Amino acid sequence: QVQLVESGGGLVQAGGSLRLSCTASGGTFSSDDMGWYRQAPGKERELVAAIATITWNGGNTYYRSSVKGRFTISRDNAKNTVYLQMDSRQPGDAAIYYCVQSAPLGPSACIPRASDWGQGTQVPVSS
Repeated sequence: QVQLVESGGGLVQAGGSLRLSCTASGGTFSSDDMGWYRQAPGKERELVAAIATITWNGGNTYYRSSVKGRFTISRDNAKNTVYLQMDSRQPGDAAIYYCVQSAPLGPSACIPRASDWGQGTQVPVSS
């Protein structure tokens, strides 16, 4: 039932910035956690960042250690949209990025409701 549409992907120079957007429909966005996964060629899909519907004891956001201080996740419940601001892009950030909607399990436990990951949005990093 959950439908997610990512946008904003594209080539960015190393050291540059890019913002991804994801708009959700068919679910209860404001009651769910949201997050971003990514998968590079030959690598496992990994959770990059997540944002919860409420504040937990450790805060309402999660960031993979490799992106801390460089990426920022935010959400606008009025627009059913989650964003990922990516600054200081590195070659290791090149991947296909996937937006996910999760049951409200906490920012570090972002598990997709949908069984289909979809196509994601490709974000290469130029050298």
